[in-house]
Amino acid sequence: MHADRLPGTAAGDPSPPPGLVVTGRYDQGPGYGVNRPRGSESWLFTFTTGGGGTIRQGGARAEAVAGHLVVLAPGVAHRYAVAPGAAHWRFWWAHCRTRPSWATWIRPYAVADGLYAVAPVPATLHGRIEAAFGRMLADARRPAPGAPPEAEDPVAVAHGSLARELALCALEEVVLLAASGAREPAPEPGDDTRVRQAEELIAADPGAPHTVASLAESVALSPSRFAHLFTLRTGRSPMRALREARLRHAARLLEATDLTVERVAAASGFPSPFHFSRVFRERYGVPPGAYRAGERP
Repeated sequence: MHADRLPGTAAGDPSPPPGLVVTGRYDQGPGYGVNRPRGSESWLFTFTTGGGGTIRQGGARAEAVAGHLVVLAPGVAHRYAVAPGAAHWRFWWAHCRTRPSWATWIRPYAVADGLYAVAPVPATLHGRIEAAFGRMLADARRPAPGAPPEAEDPVAVAHGSLARELALCALEEVVLLAASGAREPAPEPGDDTRVRQAEELIAADPGAPHTVASLAESVALSPSRFAHLFTLRTGRSPMRALREARLRHAARLLEATDLTVERVAAASGFPSPFHFSRVFRERYGVPPGAYRAGERP
């Protein structure tokens, strides 16, 4: 079964439906590429064994060469393709929902929000990682009770809880081996200071029209480098940190002032009161008006 023929996949935006464990091995030539403006509904793991690819998320980029495990989080717009000038790109890949512990293992390798490059993985581990992917593919092919065996296809969907759990165990070995063996990016002098300065700017005026570009410019970094450092040092993207600061500011205004909800939204950096009410309820469990009235979980 080819990835772009999975059930529930939108035409022109190939991505497995959420909840499935799908894995495969490709060797693609020049011209191969995938563009997902809306991202995927599951995590995507790629481990390159030959040739080269390029994986982009916004303005950030990760090179995929032999020994590189590149990970994309769900909901992150991305595109990937055979690298310019490369004769081919040979890689293992897997789409799935992750286990909670994996986030801790890959967080130090953040390139941008939702993009992680766990690399370079020592050559001594490549064989074990490929063997684990091989087991994952074999376990994904394990038929559900009463079903005929899957054909030998470079792509397999894990059917049944046993096949899914075995496949995830194999992928967990891949992530653990790669994250424990790869060399973490070395911090540069002043990195922590710049991240703290950006956090202070957000805290001082959360309602200001901050963007990744404006915050990066304020600390003399490129937007991609700034987003990478901020995510690496804080465990969250700059825009996620900004939204949390704006919601805290809005909560304080609701507690201490008589401003209307619309005025609170505007003063906290939310141009739409409807969007503000939705994200406020997601964060605090009640809409802004109820929060002001003291109806808090």
